[in-house]
Amino acid sequence: MTVLSKFPYLRQDFLASIVVFLIAVPLCVGVAVASGVPAELGLVTGIVGGIVTGLMPGSSLQVSGPAAGLTVLVFEAVSEFGVAALGVIVLMAGLLQLAMGFFGIGRWFRAISVSVVEGMLCGIGLVIIAGQVYAAAGLKAPESGIGKIVGLPGAFADALGSTAALTSLAVGAGTVAVIVLWKKMPKAVRSVPGALAAVILATVAALAFDLPVATVQVEGLLGVIEPPGSEAFGELAGPAIWGTIVAFALIASAESLFSAAAVDRLHDGPRTQYNKEMIAQGAGNTLCGLLGALPMTAVIVRSSANVNAGAKTKASRVLHGVWLLLFAAALPSALALIPIPALAGILVHAGWKLIPFRQLTGLWRSHKGEALILVITAVAIVTVNMFEGVLIGLALAVVKTAWEASHLKMEVIDKGSGPIQVYLSGNATFLRLPKILDSLEALPQDRPIELDVSGLHHLDHACRTALESWAERHSTSGTDPVRLTSP
Repeated sequence: MTVLSKFPYLRQDFLASIVVFLIAVPLCVGVAVASGVPAELGLVTGIVGGIVTGLMPGSSLQVSGPAAGLTVLVFEAVSEFGVAALGVIVLMAGLLQLAMGFFGIGRWFRAISVSVVEGMLCGIGLVIIAGQVYAAAGLKAPESGIGKIVGLPGAFADALGSTAALTSLAVGAGTVAVIVLWKKMPKAVRSVPGALAAVILATVAALAFDLPVATVQVEGLLGVIEPPGSEAFGELAGPAIWGTIVAFALIASAESLFSAAAVDRLHDGPRTQYNKEMIAQGAGNTLCGLLGALPMTAVIVRSSANVNAGAKTKASRVLHGVWLLLFAAALPSALALIPIPALAGILVHAGWKLIPFRQLTGLWRSHKGEALILVITAVAIVTVNMFEGVLIGLALAVVKTAWEASHLKMEVIDKGSGPIQVYLSGNATFLRLPKILDSLEALPQDRPIELDVSGLHHLDHACRTALESWAERHSTSGTDPVRLTSP
């Protein structure tokens, strides 16, 4: 039996794995640098996402690794608790994901409002773009999301007064331009991913012209792997770190499972098993935590590239992890040549793609309430922080759903003589109670009334009690008792 007969899709998976690897290298490094940790930790997470999570069941074609969507949260965690505590946070988040997978909670993430998820990505994208503009100019960024955005005019003013800052900013802008224009290149040229081409060109330009730009600091793969110690585990005694752990677990899970749903629409292969995918993500994050690396999620950019490159089985994502491992082990010094503004440019482009311009336009036309939830979630993430912003979005989605579930129609028929007929249909809940009572109390007190609630699908206890109380009050005014037709 030949290798090809045993693995009929080996050629397609091999070629797809090369494409995904070439896309993953600059993104892994860029996400790590933007998160405030050594560049190699991004590669470690990519390796674990490819080899460990890649081998596990769940979703066959989506690819996991460090994601731009978690950059803001990781940076906040590192700033507050330190790099040493990152491993503990990721480890506990991974264990929480494992528990959610084993208890069958994975499929419930499909019930999260899409507008909240889009709003989360939009808010993250805005913060990433604002923060990476400072990195591209070689300037220190403010800590808060709103501070980053408000401070941009001042940052540009500072950059104009510095040749080094302008040079650095030009490298970042050039990187974005190459990525955007790369799609217009001939098909043969586009076989090299735009992000990789942009980084290579920026690196060559920086070396050839001896540009005064900062480059990636390299410590070596083994030098950055630092399992969490007892002091880091001691942080778990404080309540503050647990909010970050829950945020890591919930946001990474939501992003991974929404990515899985999107990837399923791109191919005709096996569908995602959501609870198994949750377990696979949890296992990967648990190992990343033990290695002191970045958290991982399924990444839609790499996953869609994997499908579009012709991948047929999970072998492509496993092989991409192997290539990352070989690169990190054999060519770590190559990382030290990469200009940081080039990585910032890659993340600015990635952040821009997180902003759902097209979806927002469509939502505004058809579902203005959903569009408002998206915008408010994004604004809350920028102005407060990511975890609380998502909670605000979820709360708004629940309130909107409850309000819509309380849809009620009230019809009053008054023929001028005889009883006034009132028909209620839909769902009568406490949310609509003020409107119901206002309408009923406005009816004439000297006329008999027939109240028909048989058309209601739902009548909660608060409404039933209020209607009965109103009927008693109206009946004492000297008129005939209210005739109430119950469902």
